[in-house]
Amino acid sequence: MNNIIVQKYGGSSVANIEQIKKVAEKIVEKAKEGNKVAVVVSAMGKTTDELIKMAGQITSSPNERELDMLISTGEQVSIALLTMAIHALNWKAISFTGMQAGIVTDAVHTKAKVTAVNHKKLESALERGEIVIVAGFQGVDANGDITTLGRGGSDTTAIALAVQLEADRCEIYTDVEGVYTADPRIVRTARRIPVISYDEMAEMASLGAKVMHYRAIDLARNYKVKILIKSSFIPGEGTLIKEADPMLEKVIVRGVTQETNVGKIVVQGVPDVPGVAYKLFKALAEEEIIVDMIIQSAHHNKVNDIAFTVALSDFNKTIKITEQLAEKIGAKGVISESEAAKVSIVGAGITSDPAIAARMFGALAKEEINIDMISTSGIRISCLISSSRIEDAVKAIHKEFNLDKAGEEK
Repeated sequence: MNNIIVQKYGGSSVANIEQIKKVAEKIVEKAKEGNKVAVVVSAMGKTTDELIKMAGQITSSPNERELDMLISTGEQVSIALLTMAIHALNWKAISFTGMQAGIVTDAVHTKAKVTAVNHKKLESALERGEIVIVAGFQGVDANGDITTLGRGGSDTTAIALAVQLEADRCEIYTDVEGVYTADPRIVRTARRIPVISYDEMAEMASLGAKVMHYRAIDLARNYKVKILIKSSFIPGEGTLIKEADPMLEKVIVRGVTQETNVGKIVVQGVPDVPGVAYKLFKALAEEEIIVDMIIQSAHHNKVNDIAFTVALSDFNKTIKITEQLAEKIGAKGVISESEAAKVSIVGAGITSDPAIAARMFGALAKEEINIDMISTSGIRISCLISSSRIEDAVKAIHKEFNLDKAGEEK
């Protein structure tokens, strides 16, 4: 099939009935242009947060299988209402839950990964001229249990469908006009970035940019799916995410990101013997806990400290695992800090220019912002700081690299 477009609408785009009707009009307009359209929809507004809050009123540690059963219902409401809205515009459409759409995942509840998409049913509907509306964020495992894909799961659903349906592109509609050099709510002079590479966008997403989830970007990069991020509410060109263009040795800081849901954990007095770090991080990996920044201090008297960060959603679970392991290996103890934040700069090749890091650290020093931890990759530099200073840090770094004069260039 040709001219297939996959669209995804986030919760803010379908927050109420009036917005659902507007989205329906936008979808039908695309279909009238001769495209076969598959649409992935999130739950309305803050529905998922509300459902999680309800579960928390019953128990502080809900069973994850039952939590998936609960929070997957939000998308079922939005796909049915959106399909009805399209019907009201005299156009054929059909809705599918993740299971009905053939989205198969592993069995890790609340953080499942897509393993296959049995897309024949979707293809048949598209061939009949129907618009296909699919519930994002959810699938089914080999046991037939409903699973959810975690934060940004609807983005992953959309990219997975685009891959399987061999779509021309995937359009992500959200409440912002594209990817910016910084969060516009913090830096008013932040600029839209017209085109950005998969690698740069994946780093920005993993470091706190909430426009799209990094797992979806990774999947798109693997299968070369072009992504266009646009606003549901304001006309504009948006941001195109694609393979990097040859840049020679031109180094560009593309953006500044911040992440405040960060917890720091330090295992003190760890015996300096082989295999200790392996035991710790293997135990965390078995619980699907993603560890970001890791620092091991220089050993002294045959012991050292190991410090690392995790998302606050995994903070309490991580502390429990770490304390149990610390006792087994004879470590002195575990201390933790939940009021940490991470500020990062992203850009192809920035770590190849030593002046970039120096300028970033200098900008923080001028604001008297203390750096607790530092980590780097080929295209990013991150600093862990106090969460109370995160906005000051973002503004200072954005100004240092003159990003208010970048972004909109073609």
